[in-house]
Formats: sequence, structure tokens, C-alpha cells
Amino acid sequence: MKRILADIHTHTIASGHAYGTIREMAQAASERKLQVLGISEHAPGIPGTADPFYYRNLGVIPRKLYGVEIIHGCEINVLNGGKLSLDEEYIQMLDYSIVGIHRQCYQDEGIKINTDNLIKCMQHPKVVVVSHPDDDNTPLDYERLVAAAKEYHVALELNNSSIRKKDIRLNCIENYKKMLCLCRELGVPIVVNSDAHDPSQVGDFELAENLLDEIGFDENLVLNTDIEALKLFIENN
Repeated sequence: MKRILADIHTHTIASGHAYGTIREMAQAASERKLQVLGISEHAPGIPGTADPFYYRNLGVIPRKLYGVEIIHGCEINVLNGGKLSLDEEYIQMLDYSIVGIHRQCYQDEGIKINTDNLIKCMQHPKVVVVSHPDDDNTPLDYERLVAAAKEYHVALELNNSSIRKKDIRLNCIENYKKMLCLCRELGVPIVVNSDAHDPSQVGDFELAENLLDEIGFDENLVLNTDIEALKLFIENN
């Protein structure tokens, strides 16, 4: 497995239930020998997260900390009806967007409508990644999801934190195996992320990498093993 060089799904204290500052997260990324760190605070809908005004002032943050390039994203909630939980004016201030279903602000509507709602959100031009599509508490149709990822130029995430919490994320491992096999068949790229909520978790991909090795996944489909390919994917969205 090629070394993963970027972690673009992480949260700081601004998300309300995470425990590191941007600088602490960047220092941890440097110690893990990452080249790029993406800070992707939770959007409105998650209790205690940053007010959208937070995104207006991202320009004051240095683009390089401890030798690590910093890029700015947001993990935007998929809402019932296929709506995004962050207004367009703030989405345009980001380098990239992640979309995902969180049960704190989403009510399960069954596999078809859940998938419809997620695919609708994937069509926004700033959306680059679907976060943790792995929990049968809000089930998804993986054949449709992977086909939509290919159509709309969106990567699907393999989330290390989800695997660590597999006891509460229903059928997480089985769902990832199904999704990854479909990604391999259709040539759909994935991103491996830590979903770190503390500096100690930044760049921790061990469980995800073990799963990729177990199923013999094509390492060339892992976007964040190649910084130029990752940046190009984000820019071309």
C-alpha cells in the first residue's frame, strides 16, 4: 500500500465536540509526515458547531503550518429532502466540501430515499467527498451510490474512525467491503481519512489500510496517496 500523504476529514475545537486547535492538529500532521491537512468543521445541524460566519475569516489562517499545507473544507450535513445544511454563500468560501449523513440532523427514510437524498447533495460542484457512507442505521444502495460517484466526480470515503466504532455503525465493515468492491469494478476513487476529533487521531489510517489490504484494493484508486492527483481532483470538481 502506498503511503497516505493527506488527511482531509478532521475537526478542531470549532466543531464543538473535538479537542484540538488548528495548530495542534497541524503539528500532529507534521509528526505523522503528512503533506496536506484538511480542516473540515461540521456544518450547522450538529449541536455546538461553528456558526457559518466562521468560514468568512478563513483567510487569516496560514496556508502552511509546521511544514504541512492547510486546506479548508466543511463536512456538510445531508438533510431530509436532499438539502445541504450550509448556505451557498459559505460553501463558496471553501476549498472543498464533504457531504454526509448524521443522525443528529437526519431521519432515516429507507434505503431508496436515503440514497436519493445523498446523490442529490453529491451533485453540488464543491462536493468532493462523501463521508462515512457505511452505517445501516441510515442504509444506502451502494450500486447507485458508486455509480453516482463516478457520474458526478465525487470520491467515496473509507473512514478509519467508523471502523474503530464498528459496534455502533451497523454493518460498517460489510458495507465498506461491498462499496470498495464496486469502486474497484467501476474505477471510482476513494479517500482514506481519519475523521480525527483529537490531534492524537490525525493521520491514523491503520484500520482502514488493513481493510484495503484484506480485500486487495487497487492502491491507485486511493486519491490521497498522490498529492497532485488529490489537488487536481478537487480543482476539477
